[in-house]
Amino acid sequence: MPRTNPGQFVRQVRQEIGKVTWPSRKETVISTVMVFIMASLAAVFFLLVDWILAEGVQFIFGLGG
Repeated sequence: MPRTNPGQFVRQVRQEIGKVTWPSRKETVISTVMVFIMASLAAVFFLLVDWILAEGVQFIFGLGG
C-alpha cells in the first residue's frame, strides 16, 4: 500500500467528510428522545424481572420472611 503525504491525507479526509449526510436538528432531537424512552423502558423491564426473580428465590428458599 503506497504511503500518502500529510497534505494528500488532509485532502482525502475533507473529501470523505463532504460525503457524510448529517442529521437535521429535528432528526437528532427525535433520536435522542427515542433513546431516553427505550432506556427507560428497558430499566423498568429489568427492574420488574429482578423483582420477580428475587420474590421467586425468596419463596423457594424461604428467605426473608
